[in-house]
Amino acid sequence: MHAAKHAACAVAALGVSSAVHAEGTVEVLHWWTSGGEAKAVGTLKDAFEAQGGTWVDSPIAGGGGDAAMTALRARVVAGNPPTAVQLKGPGIQEWAQQGALNDVQEVATAEHWDSVLPPALATIMKYDGNYVAAPVNIHRVDWLWANPEALAKAGVEDMPTTWEEFNAAADKLQAAGITPLGHGGQAWQDATLFEDVVLGVGGPDFYRKALVELDPEALASPTMVASFDQLRKLRGYVDPNFPGRDWNLATAMVMRGEAAFQIMGDWAKGEFLAAGKVPGEDFLCAPTPGNGFVLNSDSFTFFKVSGEDKLKGQQVLASLIMSPEFQKTFNLAKGSIPARTDVSLDDFDMCAQKSHEDLLKAVESDALVPSMAHEMAIPRSVRGEILDLVTEFFNSDMSSEDATERLSAAIMRAM
Repeated sequence: MHAAKHAACAVAALGVSSAVHAEGTVEVLHWWTSGGEAKAVGTLKDAFEAQGGTWVDSPIAGGGGDAAMTALRARVVAGNPPTAVQLKGPGIQEWAQQGALNDVQEVATAEHWDSVLPPALATIMKYDGNYVAAPVNIHRVDWLWANPEALAKAGVEDMPTTWEEFNAAADKLQAAGITPLGHGGQAWQDATLFEDVVLGVGGPDFYRKALVELDPEALASPTMVASFDQLRKLRGYVDPNFPGRDWNLATAMVMRGEAAFQIMGDWAKGEFLAAGKVPGEDFLCAPTPGNGFVLNSDSFTFFKVSGEDKLKGQQVLASLIMSPEFQKTFNLAKGSIPARTDVSLDDFDMCAQKSHEDLLKAVESDALVPSMAHEMAIPRSVRGEILDLVTEFFNSDMSSEDATERLSAAIMRAM
């Protein structure tokens, strides 16, 4: 009891920056280098420095973090890891198993992280029951963005709530000469469509069985065949110039009304907002069908460093990341919502408020599922097999039955 109380006092003192000088040193390795992302990470740097700490920024651009991971491996092998690294999902567990991580459990206990994080997210941040990472946000992947003018032109009155309704709306749009679905043909974008379709066709329990637990029966089931059938429908609603297109260019198509819908995580909202668009007026947001919530979360993981200054830096950074003030500031800049479920969303836009409301419902009804496409659910090797197969299906005339059989076989091989 006394130790916990002592830790709580120590952590409380961190908030009083004037009383404490030199609050540790952190070197932070991340790949947030684009406009909105750089601005978001800047809010963390500013907050850390405001507490008297020294922040060494190590941004590594490119490849959704692939380049950063290569650099990280080299640093760990050389015995010189950064203090904190932007890392997510099973990647956290993989580094922990190699004995490369420090835990920040003392901070987590003192600040009651367990009571403010969704359990499905807390599990991903822990190894052997201890927190080794701190989440900065929650991104929702299963979002449908739309241009209201394009919908009105085609006589589509409401945002679709089932895949049948989506297909009916898309047929109307096509007849009106509007591309129904703005999409970029890159493997991770195809996989984003795929997982949202699996959720909508099978529901959260099926999604979890197939794309998280990799259950052989679910992977080979008629529900999976039906999911590929719907993905095939979506392929018919995409314009011919989709191959290789970046996701933000597909968002721009929706902004201009060239495409009516985009299925993409809420980082797309950042694009709309940056262009001065108003949610509910210039663009619409609704969950894709499925009554679930597909979770993507960015987090910082703490590597095994030594030296009092660096260890202190890790504790301060962990506390800062999870502070309600930082969670609010960061997520207003990033387009996501706080990882903490107790932060008020009064200053956030209506799409973020909807996301938060649905998150709490999903936690309650066990419908919160981790994103396979965005590296929250399964090891990279297995994810790679799924992405290859889904993209091949999307770009060929492979039958849904064949796709299901081949998916099953590929996953068994990768495990």
